[in-house]
Amino acid sequence: MRPLFAAAALGLLLTAPALAAPKKVLIIVSGEASRAADRPGFDMEEFAQAYGVLHANGLSIEVASPRGGEAKADKFNPKDDAVLALPPAALEQLKATRRTADLKPGEHDAVFIVGGKGAMFDLPQDAALANYLAAQHAHGAVLAAVCHGPAAFASVTVDGKPLLAGRRLTGFTNEEETVFGKRWAKEFPWWLETKAREQGAQWEEAPLMLPKLVVDGRLVTGQNPFSTPQAAEAVVRLLGQVPVARTAFKEEASMQLVTRWLAGERDGVALQLAQEKARLKPELIAMLGHYQFEAAADDSARRQALTVMDLAAPHFAHPKFRLSRAEAHAKLGEKAAARALLVALQAEKLDEPTRAQLDKALASL
Repeated sequence: MRPLFAAAALGLLLTAPALAAPKKVLIIVSGEASRAADRPGFDMEEFAQAYGVLHANGLSIEVASPRGGEAKADKFNPKDDAVLALPPAALEQLKATRRTADLKPGEHDAVFIVGGKGAMFDLPQDAALANYLAAQHAHGAVLAAVCHGPAAFASVTVDGKPLLAGRRLTGFTNEEETVFGKRWAKEFPWWLETKAREQGAQWEEAPLMLPKLVVDGRLVTGQNPFSTPQAAEAVVRLLGQVPVARTAFKEEASMQLVTRWLAGERDGVALQLAQEKARLKPELIAMLGHYQFEAAADDSARRQALTVMDLAAPHFAHPKFRLSRAEAHAKLGEKAAARALLVALQAEKLDEPTRAQLDKALASL
């Protein structure tokens, strides 16, 4: 019986279909920071989150940049959970990226373009990248980009027209650029939202720095860094796979919490933040509320931003944030609430600039 069993097993092996090779994804990063020491680079947290999701789903990943060789990131937090989770191979790939001019159309099933301020400079100027993306589009590949990454699409034409013409799209908004682009935005050749609209894109966006994903056929875009995991999972789905279950990154989970909070899930969200603070970023929620308040166009938007600050308040006690929250109450005419926060802060040890700001705020009430 044993020889017969062995023969039957061999026959099954010989006739079984070969295991499908993993789909291939190319991550594009800016190489602008490698050009000179004072130039902006790519966003490491975006790269880490995209790489982490794609890698967890068994996809084969390569990394390329316009210059090839080592690609340098903007300043980042090396203790960020997504960065810490990067496999050593990913960091090695960043030291030896492929040159976009050497890419062959059709060798990757998807392209994922990472943002960061550097992406506004070298990606739209890279003719080889534009030609490659156009060819990939013709091959039916998935094209994805987040934050400033969609800037690379602005140079791509299809049948003599901009790739973006008539396509649903998102990316780093003009509002976000106004708030956060203080150093480099004035040097950009154009702002992403403005350029996309000029090319006929159907622009979509969420409120300031909240995650937003837009999928238009095989074109995937994410509004800002906090949209990266969603965009990466959208790529996985478009490649015919169901994304594996995973624990959300801290930034991702924090923004999911804010989204639920603004949708009216107050008690459950506040309780979750209190119970799971270690896997969330209250400081990020506080920052979001502060900047949303500063950018708000009317009292309705200001009140909504203040509720985001209130969500973070029990878990983030930085004096400047508490002062910001008091000033928010004052601007909304809620002087008693503002005074209570300022008086409580008065008793604490503060640096001179914060103390002066506190005294000025109290005097104005």
